[in-house]
Amino acid sequence: MENRNYSKVYRVMHWLIALSMLFLLLTVFLRLGWMNKVHIADIIKQYLATTNQTLSDEQLIVLAKQIRKPMWDWHIYIGYVLVGLYVIRLLLPFFGEMKFRNPFNKELPQKVKFQYIVYLLFYLCVALSLITGLVIELGPKEFKEPMEKIHILSIYYLLAFIAIHFAGVLMAEFTNQKGIISKIISGNK
Repeated sequence: MENRNYSKVYRVMHWLIALSMLFLLLTVFLRLGWMNKVHIADIIKQYLATTNQTLSDEQLIVLAKQIRKPMWDWHIYIGYVLVGLYVIRLLLPFFGEMKFRNPFNKELPQKVKFQYIVYLLFYLCVALSLITGLVIELGPKEFKEPMEKIHILSIYYLLAFIAIHFAGVLMAEFTNQKGIISKIISGNK
């Protein structure tokens, strides 16, 4: 594997994309867990019972969705940021930065081919996530439901990529690319 130095542009883009994706993942986990509409509705229902007030289950869900809306708005805002970062990432090779590597080059070792194929699949999945997210927000209403079904699947590729990425970085750090973690943070070994 080549011993690469990472330019400032490369490092900034890497961390902006990584932090954006981690933030999006956090909003998804909050929505599925603590901020789940049914969970919030149940908390409201329990409180209202102590004050001898009631709302229908439908009203409780509407209220719960309104409570979590500001958090989910941030998912959408960061999604737009990620669209911009993705476009910049695609344009950077034309300016000599963050060049894409051909995973089908016959001269590459198998390990490197695998790494490049994983990145290619990752960027294709990110494109699909961004496109479906944009259609959900800006597209015709009749496309919203099918796009949401596809968009929700994003969590699976993202979690798989994070696991593979961390495993690969740790393997590289402790084998043939000592200092790779320092390089992606500071640019120096």
